[in-house]
Amino acid sequence: MAASSQGARPTPEHIFNVLNAYQQTGALRAAIELDLFTAIDEGNHTAEQIAERVKASRKGVRILCDYLTIVGFLTKEERKYMLAADGALFLSRRSPAYMGTIVEFLGNETHHANFRQLTEAVRRGGTVGNNGNNRKPADDLWVSFARSMAPLTVPNAIFIASLVEADEGRPCRVLDIAAGHGMYGITIAKQNPKAQVTALDWPAVLQVAKENAEKAGVAGRYTLRPGSAFEAELGNDYDIVLLTNIFHHFDRNACEELMHRVYEALKPGGRAVTLEFVPNEDRVSPVTAAAFGLIMLADTDAGDAYVFSEYEDMFANVGFTRTSPYPVPQGPQTVLISEKA
Repeated sequence: MAASSQGARPTPEHIFNVLNAYQQTGALRAAIELDLFTAIDEGNHTAEQIAERVKASRKGVRILCDYLTIVGFLTKEERKYMLAADGALFLSRRSPAYMGTIVEFLGNETHHANFRQLTEAVRRGGTVGNNGNNRKPADDLWVSFARSMAPLTVPNAIFIASLVEADEGRPCRVLDIAAGHGMYGITIAKQNPKAQVTALDWPAVLQVAKENAEKAGVAGRYTLRPGSAFEAELGNDYDIVLLTNIFHHFDRNACEELMHRVYEALKPGGRAVTLEFVPNEDRVSPVTAAAFGLIMLADTDAGDAYVFSEYEDMFANVGFTRTSPYPVPQGPQTVLISEKA
């Protein structure tokens, strides 16, 4: 056994902790909903001060803060709580990198319900839930995604914009498939005043992208195209097609079907830009990308976390001459750029 080979005595502690891991989700969600991280960042450091600021009981705040210290979001010295680095950067509303809104989508009851039926999903090889067919609109879920997940995209969007040389300002036509919040295309448009962006998604979701384009000051160069990525008229002669976090929802045949449409929509020399969780060929590393496969098993009819060789094969099958991987710096995802001859 692995534990014995390392000289350690087996204990049930790891089993206990994994079965109780949902408690970490509950604690972090409660802290975000109470705005506890912002309260501490404002200078409230004792349980009494924090409790007064967030309008909660001293006992409840003390227990919650102790737990958040245990799992690494806070530090504690004597009776004073301070923000750990992740909490300070991402969970205080005083930070420009605040992303507490992601709890709305990642904590969505649909996901939890699907994981409560994981045993049957393993037997079936796909979700037991009702929202696993992502060729059909699911407005509540995907509008929630669009409204809550935009802050998480900032580093990825900036990285993609740099890979496609957006700041060089060349005339550029961009198609953003399954645009969601729209931040990937919007970031390119902000950096390149000559970029024209077309966003494709379900009508209700596109309203969120439209709002974000207006806030970013690029609405005049931002066109909405409602419909399915598999059925809507895409247009043609695009320089760039963005495919951010879409392929993992589908089986390989569907991925190739979609990528064939993308190939036809690109001009010669155009590039398809894919953002995905791409595990190593062993499928168990790196941890976040590899573990994403289980999420797709629970949440989709046929999705998966595909390794690079699978993407390379799928994209070559529809005509792309080369696909190159670019790991996102300090992030769990990889950008794949596929070139059309």
